Amino acid sequence: MNAPHRAEAADAASARLSPDQIRSIIIGLVAAMLLSALDQTIVATALPTIGLELGDAANLPWIVTAYLLASTAVTPLYGKLSDIHGRRIMLLIAIVTFSLGSLLCAVAPSMIALALARGLQGVGGGGLIALSQTILADILTAKERARYQVYIAGVFAVSSLAGPLLGGFFAQHLHWSAIFWINLPIGLAAFLLTNDKLKLLPRRERRHSVDYPGAALLVVSSTSLMLGLSWGGVRDPWASAPVLGLLGFGLLSAAAFVARLATAAEPLIPLSVLRDRVVASATLAACFAMGTLIGLSIYVPIFLEGVIGLDPSRSGLAMVPLMVGTVVGATISGRSMVHFRHYKRVPVALLSLSVGACATLALFSQGLPLWGVEVLFVLLSVGIGTVLPLSTIVVQNAVAPQQLGIATASMNFFRALGGALIVAIFGTLVLGGAGEGAVHDMAALIRGADAHQLGQTFRLVFLAACLGLVLALASLALVEERPLQDAAAKKSAG
Repeated sequence: MNAPHRAEAADAASARLSPDQIRSIIIGLVAAMLLSALDQTIVATALPTIGLELGDAANLPWIVTAYLLASTAVTPLYGKLSDIHGRRIMLLIAIVTFSLGSLLCAVAPSMIALALARGLQGVGGGGLIALSQTILADILTAKERARYQVYIAGVFAVSSLAGPLLGGFFAQHLHWSAIFWINLPIGLAAFLLTNDKLKLLPRRERRHSVDYPGAALLVVSSTSLMLGLSWGGVRDPWASAPVLGLLGFGLLSAAAFVARLATAAEPLIPLSVLRDRVVASATLAACFAMGTLIGLSIYVPIFLEGVIGLDPSRSGLAMVPLMVGTVVGATISGRSMVHFRHYKRVPVALLSLSVGACATLALFSQGLPLWGVEVLFVLLSVGIGTVLPLSTIVVQNAVAPQQLGIATASMNFFRALGGALIVAIFGTLVLGGAGEGAVHDMAALIRGADAHQLGQTFRLVFLAACLGLVLALASLALVEERPLQDAAAKKSAG
């Protein structure tokens, strides 16, 4: 479907919704995205308390891993099923599944039960963000969506800042189960706000089928690769049989999935989507940019405490510029897409600035004052923030309406895999001095580290981050600037 037809579809959708209805849907979608985004940050600070109360600290990593594996593996399935059965039913299923998983987590009597409940949470969480972004594409044109990207970026910034604080507060002053109980009112609000209004969305009835063998291969390959990347250098050495076996099996099953895409009558991810230059290059740009941001957000606290010498509370505050800069960058990028025909120039310029800021950190971070480090954090994250809304909007702008779900979900899927790979690389660099198979214990690493030696280690981390940003910049440069859907321009032209 060409651009005019895509614009007509968006116009038809928005024509059936009043501004108040659109606003209500957007508030519901923000609540749905907050469910998933907050869950990824609120759990971490409560993990020690959970391990102590359940008496099974050895299996604590599964609380994070189970959710990550499940949510990543099912994301493309939600996209495909929403293209077949409609966004509303799939989003409501995701919200209910996530809320049920949260309830089971809150009452879990053992670590095994909690890990299984976290997996169920992940099955729901895998659809929340991708489906919310897809529904925005159903009701708004590309230029209209650019104006709302600040809300999406704000969700992730709020979750990054509030999640650790709430997790620690609940675990210390209430009970660790409160980090899961809080999801129930948020989930109820998301359900009520979206249920009735989403009935107004247009249904694009087309005969589709789900490639279940391909879906199974995708789940198996992504699960194996994520496990291998999560365990390598942390739970087991990279050269150990379990890690090599998981990575090898993941690559083999991934190759089988690619072969299935080429032979299936209706593959899970249409080849026309994967071959589109905009989709491929924008997905790679988001993958490298988001992966670098996730890796830095996980390991920069070690730098702030072990090298700069901050205490944990001040370290948390020092992370604020890294998060706030992302929201600023997303806002700038969204506004530039509304007002400029060459909407890629601003993100390219600011991402280039991010590369320079990251290189400065790599070369001079040990000799910089704290305020200088904070300024560099802002410059670094502003450029990354510009990539995130642009990549989503141009991918959705490039595909036909009946492919919006699977295209958006596929971008989120590959972004999650790329993030896992970059986090694994950063982890290998940071934990390398502690020896292969060392337990991922940040506090112990900081206490036992020599500040100068740790500073040298983080030179490599920031250099690796530079490489990630350079790859994101190169991918962004390849994105073709196709005209964005604009209802107003279309009406005036007609």
